[in-house]
Amino acid sequence: MRIPAAIRASQRSPLLQVVKSAAATIAAWLIAGWVFPAQLPVFAAIAALLVVQPSVNQSLSKALERSIGVIAGVVIAVALGLLLGSPSWIVLLAIVVAMLVAWIFRASPGTGNQVAISAMLVLALGSSSPEYAFARIVETLIGVVIGIVVNALIVPPVLVAPARRDVGLLGLELAASLDRLADAQTPARLQELMLEVRLLRPMKEAAEASIAAGEESLTLNPRRSTHRADLREMRALLDRLSPIVTQTIGMTRAYFDHYDDRIGEEPAVAAIAEQLRRAGHDVRLAVQVADASPEPDTMTSAIPALTAPLVIRPPSSQHWILIGSLMEDLRRIRGELLDED
Repeated sequence: MRIPAAIRASQRSPLLQVVKSAAATIAAWLIAGWVFPAQLPVFAAIAALLVVQPSVNQSLSKALERSIGVIAGVVIAVALGLLLGSPSWIVLLAIVVAMLVAWIFRASPGTGNQVAISAMLVLALGSSSPEYAFARIVETLIGVVIGIVVNALIVPPVLVAPARRDVGLLGLELAASLDRLADAQTPARLQELMLEVRLLRPMKEAAEASIAAGEESLTLNPRRSTHRADLREMRALLDRLSPIVTQTIGMTRAYFDHYDDRIGEEPAVAAIAEQLRRAGHDVRLAVQVADASPEPDTMTSAIPALTAPLVIRPPSSQHWILIGSLMEDLRRIRGELLDED
């Protein structure tokens, strides 16, 4: 029987992340156990385990969520214990009250669950005395601090490489789409071209997500100064490529919709095809200049291929809409590649 996809990730977490989580949990257990020898340091271990996240910024957010949840849950447990004593059903009441309090204050799902779990653990594992509650709050803060310190000091993650890879793949596929459009001469080939060019949108979205993850990984990261410029360059390159993606998809759609067997007779078509190849060359060049190409191409000239704007004779009346549409999209692509307003 296959393990359901709901309980499996698409890829494993880095082994370093597992080691850091284990180290933080062990350190929190030992230190909190030394500070509070009379109790098992469960709260500290759980806090450290949850706080070690893929980035330092996420660790800080998780630490805030964990701390607020524990404090609120402990306060609820102590208040109910002082009011109602210690019957067994008070644990269930504490869970319900904690969930309602989290709902009233619009707490996030993580914070709301933490409030209920903390209230339950305080009543189930210890007592409702203020001294015990205060000790559990301090214990949680110990685990939170250890988790943040471990994640920040032991090779804090920097997600610049995935951003560079995804932007590079987008650029290469965009250049290939321009080349394929330049060579499209048959209806059958146009069908394939439409299917292939639609891949550009999910690739652009993947590149945007990778850059966003990279920017998030550098927030509060001690190593951010050496990588911030690289990520800015990837963001600038994606900002240049994104409009070209839109124009390329639009050109392909227009050519597909308005194609007929006589389009090859138009003198402008060969000139437009040449401009498309030149634009594809300059897209590859832009990717290589930004050091984002995952497949270095020694055949790409270091000299930009787009020079003077294309000027053509008026097309025949049957094709002027298509030719005009292609020319306008080419003008916009040229403006992006040459940084023209």
